[in-house]
Amino acid sequence: MANSLRPVTVAPKGMGLYDFVALQEGFFAAEGLEVDFDWKTFRGTQSSWKNLDYFQRPQDRPYTQDKREVIQGACVWGTICNASAGMGKMVPDAYGVSPWAIFVRPDSSIRRPEDLKDVPVSVGMRAGSHFNVPYRLEKYLPLDGDVEAASLLPPQIAMAEQLGLRQIIADTFKTLWWVPDNFEPDVVRGYLRALDRAEKAMDDDMEKYLPLWKLAVPTEFENFHPWDYSKFGRGERFCYRTLPREEFDDTLAQVKRWGLDQYLKDRSYETLTYSR
Repeated sequence: MANSLRPVTVAPKGMGLYDFVALQEGFFAAEGLEVDFDWKTFRGTQSSWKNLDYFQRPQDRPYTQDKREVIQGACVWGTICNASAGMGKMVPDAYGVSPWAIFVRPDSSIRRPEDLKDVPVSVGMRAGSHFNVPYRLEKYLPLDGDVEAASLLPPQIAMAEQLGLRQIIADTFKTLWWVPDNFEPDVVRGYLRALDRAEKAMDDDMEKYLPLWKLAVPTEFENFHPWDYSKFGRGERFCYRTLPREEFDDTLAQVKRWGLDQYLKDRSYETLTYSR
């Protein structure tokens, strides 16, 4: 019998387990989807982008170079920026809530957020780890330029804890997905429903799925430490609810105020949003 499943390529964010759970439990197939994970793009987002300009990053290439249809996700700011720059449309129908934190070495003299004044902080440019540095720190100190600490997301937060690094500040942030402009609506709906089923499965038995964090650890760190995945925790949570419009507007206002909006062209919620 011919395979009736619709092929779809997904580049997981890897900050949560729902993609991996949905594949393992057959939730994608139940929605009529044959999901293929784009490991090249996923691993690329975990590597350094230091010498890459915007549009040249691994997550940009499916749109700017490879011309492939890939479902991807990033922080709300990153997704809005990509959509505004012409790389697909943001999907506002669901969002993720991810932990975020800044860590320092155990011997560091930094102990409070205020101690980060004039201290460089390592970030993933134009990603959640970048956006959250000014967004979370400006209430503690005036920010000017890049700030010897690291702004981390899952699973790096759990890895940092097991390596004995010290957490200075922690919070959460939201993420969104983006898709090519004319992506099939049934595929998007099926993908989100599968993630929702995966999230509910984790609610029922989180411990069962914690070993899947092995898939999200960057390859160069797989054998760096004997990671105890049972202590990694949940990571990002999937929420099948529409992102409030005011959060879109607030994000645009913040990045404009910080001078991080140079790649934004179209700023209209209506035209940047994927219409299904």
